[in-house]
Amino acid sequence: MSVFAVMGCGVMMSEPLEAGTALHQLADYAPPPHTGLNIAYADDTLLIVNKPSGLLSVPGRGEKFHDSLASRVQLEFTQALIVHRLDMQTSGLLVMALGAQAHRDLSELFQNRQVQKRYVALVAGQMATDSGDVALPLISDWPNRPRQKVDWADGKPALTRWQVVARDALHATTRVNLAPVTGRSHQLRVHMMSIGHAIVGDPLYASAAVRAQADRLLLHAAELKLPHPRTGEWVHIVSPVPF
Repeated sequence: MSVFAVMGCGVMMSEPLEAGTALHQLADYAPPPHTGLNIAYADDTLLIVNKPSGLLSVPGRGEKFHDSLASRVQLEFTQALIVHRLDMQTSGLLVMALGAQAHRDLSELFQNRQVQKRYVALVAGQMATDSGDVALPLISDWPNRPRQKVDWADGKPALTRWQVVARDALHATTRVNLAPVTGRSHQLRVHMMSIGHAIVGDPLYASAAVRAQADRLLLHAAELKLPHPRTGEWVHIVSPVPF
């Protein structure tokens, strides 16, 4: 099964919040220094930019949280508009539209699931099978926000496809490709945790031991494929995985 797809295992419910877990990493927001944009693709309609881990996709509330990928891009491309987001700790490819019409067209592509995405993650434990799907409905864990949780009664449908790339017996980890068929908040992180394989370095969903294995969330938006909103030709971009 290919997991490079448009947005068969047992599951466990969302873990309880551990004592001492930071509910919102913005309290310690320290974005990486701006040393120039890492542009993977650009034309007169759209940009595809590599976002570093630790940088917000869009500005947060207050001057302290203004620094973001969107604000950095807009210093050079004043007409650039955000189309979708990556979690602050996630690195990789993010699409921005150049102008209002491009924003409408690209937003429609995302809403209609015409954008193909592949993420790479390093997860805890060695996965027993080579591929599978996780279909667990998700909703905000309101008292513990920004955490999300599995909720069979009120959650929104969410589907993730995964495929093993390599297993590391020495470090008890598995490298996987992940394809989010839907685009729920924290979907990949919650889904992998819920099947017993939290993403290494995850400050919200991994155990203290798994968090301590890396100084960042080991999740990277590695590949995008979408029809160009103006020409219809496919744009296919791959970003090297930094871990």
